[in-house]
Amino acid sequence: MHETAPPARHAHHTPMMRQYLAIKDGYPNMLMFYRMGDFYELFFEDAERAADILDITLTARGESGGARIPMAGVPYHSAESYLARLIARGESVAICEQMEAPGATKGPVKRQVVRVVTPGTVTDDALMDARRANFIVAVAPAKRAIGIATLELARGDLAVTEVVDEAALHSELARLAPREILVADDSSLVFEAGDTARTERPAWLFDAISARRKLTQFFGVAQLDGFGCGDMPRAIAAAGALVDYVEATQHAALAHIASMRTYAITDTLILDAATRRNLEIERSATGDARHSLVGLLDRCATAMGARALRRWLAEPTRDFNTLRHRHQAIETLAGGAYESIADKLRSMVDVERIATRIALGSARPRDLSGLAAALAGLPGIKTELARLDAPLLAGIDTALDPASDLAGLLARAIVAAPPVVVRDGGVIATGYDDTLDELRELSANANGYLADLEKRERARTGVETLKVGYNRVHGYYIEMGRAHSEKAPLDYQRRQTLKAVERYITPELKSFEDKVLSARERALAREKQLYADLVAELATHLSRLQSIADGLARLDVLAGLARCAVDYGWVAPELTETPGIRITGGRHPVVERFSDSPFVANDTTLDDDTRLWLITGPNMGGKSTYMRQTALIVLMAHIGSFVPAQAAIIGPLDRVFTRIGAGDDLSAGQSTFMVEMSETAQILHHATERSLVLLDEIGRGTSTYDGLALARAVAERLAEHNRAYTLFATHYFELTRLAADWPASNNAHFEVADYASGGEQKLVFLHAIRPGPASRSFGLQVAELAGVPKKVVRAAKKHLAELEQAAPETTSPQLGLFEAPSPAPEPAEPEPDVLRERLSTLDCDALSPRDALSMLYELKGLLVSHDTDP
Repeated sequence: MHETAPPARHAHHTPMMRQYLAIKDGYPNMLMFYRMGDFYELFFEDAERAADILDITLTARGESGGARIPMAGVPYHSAESYLARLIARGESVAICEQMEAPGATKGPVKRQVVRVVTPGTVTDDALMDARRANFIVAVAPAKRAIGIATLELARGDLAVTEVVDEAALHSELARLAPREILVADDSSLVFEAGDTARTERPAWLFDAISARRKLTQFFGVAQLDGFGCGDMPRAIAAAGALVDYVEATQHAALAHIASMRTYAITDTLILDAATRRNLEIERSATGDARHSLVGLLDRCATAMGARALRRWLAEPTRDFNTLRHRHQAIETLAGGAYESIADKLRSMVDVERIATRIALGSARPRDLSGLAAALAGLPGIKTELARLDAPLLAGIDTALDPASDLAGLLARAIVAAPPVVVRDGGVIATGYDDTLDELRELSANANGYLADLEKRERARTGVETLKVGYNRVHGYYIEMGRAHSEKAPLDYQRRQTLKAVERYITPELKSFEDKVLSARERALAREKQLYADLVAELATHLSRLQSIADGLARLDVLAGLARCAVDYGWVAPELTETPGIRITGGRHPVVERFSDSPFVANDTTLDDDTRLWLITGPNMGGKSTYMRQTALIVLMAHIGSFVPAQAAIIGPLDRVFTRIGAGDDLSAGQSTFMVEMSETAQILHHATERSLVLLDEIGRGTSTYDGLALARAVAERLAEHNRAYTLFATHYFELTRLAADWPASNNAHFEVADYASGGEQKLVFLHAIRPGPASRSFGLQVAELAGVPKKVVRAAKKHLAELEQAAPETTSPQLGLFEAPSPAPEPAEPEPDVLRERLSTLDCDALSPRDALSMLYELKGLLVSHDTDP
């Protein structure tokens, strides 16, 4: 990028500030690190914002344009740590470097921006989490479709798709969790804040025609049909804007982005944002990553494998053939090979990200020495794979090109333990280049020559304290005490006078100095050129390096999942085209792992005969854990993992929905109940007969009658219209009677032991699911267990008794909860056997406590009516 000429409006500033402001005009929405000697300085609003984020001192630099200039700075040598903190806060930074030595020209040193760092385009390990993907996403909305383009720059993976509405867009963004989102500057789209940076670009960059032209030029093709997106104008618009932005920020060719893939949302098992949050895939409800599904499954030996595992979880495939191959590979590795393979993988560097830095020309010496070691270790891994019989492992073996030519090149070119940067030399190994070796030898022999010169000059002058030295300011010199200055020969030319000594230069020493210093400078220049040539040569083999990285990552995931299967006693799920979910002895993988007590396994059966389970039981009984474990087993099966169960048979599924827990969304101005209803609406609109739906306590956020009415209506809709596989947990015992109306519905409850001890009732939660509805609620007992004062509990029991006593007088029978109350009819004159007949038709197991109380009053009425009959 060329230096920008200062516009006229900056004329009243000093020359240096005019230069700063002119360059800053090109990056108005970014912070700018402006190099001044050993510091990167920030000015004006940049300084104030950076000082607040980085907790550094905000000072002032004189005046310019009649006003004090706010100023803050960070040391050049430790800038990466400050950049990492800024990137983590969603800031973008333009790095403006000095392009010439101070004093080389009159006026300010020439400067220009050489690098732009944004949250979505970082590739340096120091600036991002090595075990997580770093996505940047561009969004191009239209009336009929929304185009999405995603790029993981550190991997070179560019992908596009189109979705139909904003709900699908937000679901996809939740899956990707991008660090940066690009939108047109006239876009009205609103996204959740969090850690995602929003970057606005000119709207014309999102034009489909110009974007198509941009992409065909970038990939060197005549049309985009070969990428599968020729008829997706909004996806093309998003991809064109994204590529333009990344080119503008990287200031380098993007050779590692060799292709663009098109994907369809329907190819994966879809989990929306609420479902991903409720299932605690990345983080637990408390924000702890260790107690999440990823925290449990990530047994990968490399960062490449950890990122691949997260990709599998983010896009669980519905392709049963792919999944069966993964299951077979895990079963093979679980025989013991996973241990030796993991040992070999632990010595591997991040080949994937190193390949990207090679492509961008930013690879450092230790990247290349690490790559050399990784390539040298490939034959050992291939030997292990050759012993294993599984199609997927054989495919990985083929992908792992041994690359002996590149391994040999790097071994010859780079020293075993190079410095961090090539700036000061010492990177290229001896023997790699004859010219460099000659220049280094000339410099190395300087010490011997200087020792000999010092010995000769002492003899010549008779001054035993004479010495030959060197400093970076004055170069080489001959030094003697001022008391001996009269002994200096005529060819000694005074170079520097100090307090007690004089320093001289001779024609011979000057000639040597010119020769040696020239050799050192030429050696360093030669070494830098050799290093640049080496990186350029490696860049021609990017596809090989990317294939190696992909193979190592997949192998690492499979070995880690095999370790989980062995350590935790998991089994391979059976994938079938027969619809339904049949889990025997299912367990929650995370709860089982971190629980202090033995986990109680439970069965789950969802098929055409039973599509909806109405689950009752007390709080803490295990309803939420049971529902989550069902969804997690399904998810794990769809990434190719073994699952925590005695057996699992899983048919075709398209989506998983959850509505579990409660929480406000204050940023969007939504109450707990509004969030609950929004998530419920999403489920009712999109669930199909191949969806798994988990609903917990629908309607509890409003009044009893409203909540009960909503819960019943939602359950009816799911059972009759959506026909989704549904686990419906509720405290409304009235709903349990509805199972009789729906042939494909059943009741189940979580068992609780209730016993008397020391004059008090005690509860034991058995966490076992059983057929039929719960016999009663245990809300007051759970409150007591939670530590609610006993006086409050006693008062609650009294109020409960009063409510139950009043219930028959103030409420109608079951259907009355959904209809307007009507006057009770005059009691019919019962026949003598009516009471017996009524009792004989009762299903006592299906009665809730409230129903039973109502029935008692009904029977009493019949009895009184019969007894008073004249």
